[in-house]
Amino acid sequence: MSRSRLVPGVEIVAVPGRGLAVRTTEGEFLSVRTPEGDESALLSLLSGTDSAPPDKELRRVVRAFEEAGYLADEPQLPQWPADRRDIRLLGAPALTRPLAVHLAALGAEPRTTPAPTGPGPSRVEIEDLLDESPAAVVWCLDGPVPDGLWEAADQLPEHEVAWLRCHREGWQAYIEPLAATSGDVTAAHVRARRLAATPAHRELSAYWSGPRTSGAPARLTVTAAALLAALLADDLARWATAPPDTAGFPARRRLRHVDLRTLTVTEHPVLPVPVVASMPKKDG
Repeated sequence: MSRSRLVPGVEIVAVPGRGLAVRTTEGEFLSVRTPEGDESALLSLLSGTDSAPPDKELRRVVRAFEEAGYLADEPQLPQWPADRRDIRLLGAPALTRPLAVHLAALGAEPRTTPAPTGPGPSRVEIEDLLDESPAAVVWCLDGPVPDGLWEAADQLPEHEVAWLRCHREGWQAYIEPLAATSGDVTAAHVRARRLAATPAHRELSAYWSGPRTSGAPARLTVTAAALLAALLADDLARWATAPPDTAGFPARRRLRHVDLRTLTVTEHPVLPVPVVASMPKKDG
């Protein structure tokens, strides 16, 4: 057989009195009908410990595993492409530090730099973000996004630089979809979609703009920061190595909401906001 190893996530278990069963990557159990007395031979073959050629009936069973997508060659982790390794990290150290550890372990080359500043949040220039030609820019905020702060960063995909961001609003955190091309979802699109989806759009807009009065601050815990960093690293790895989306919404079309009290993650579909055509001018 050309392939005789189980793909990662697929397992076989011996069920007392019922023979063998396959646990699929989705967590389902399927019964396996094997030739009488060949269960041990099948297990040895699929675990890679038996190099003897299988007989005709055993080949039939293994072929069924292969056609179902349960067999693969020796598993190899996808390599992080060299031209996408330079990842620039901006923002809250509580998030960028664990994110840098994850990215380095995956094969990227993260570099943490100070966030560009100007007289106001809207004065951040695209040239500052493109300094040293990063492959991707990640901006993490331990608080709401001030008006205009990410306006220039939304232009990064037009310069072939991936753009990923997250921020916190009290006990809620948001990981926005990674934008890699000019047709992807930007921070401005997410902002517009969120305002359109709530009847409290005036209150939400005022909350973003500030000022805000609060008591004891809701602090980002170590475990919550680790979860956010892991989710960001996963999105970057999917962009860099391009594995197929196997469940849920496509990575570049989903907004993740994280409840920082329970560490519950929910996904919401989000699409770009089309450009509204201007009204034609009337003579006179």
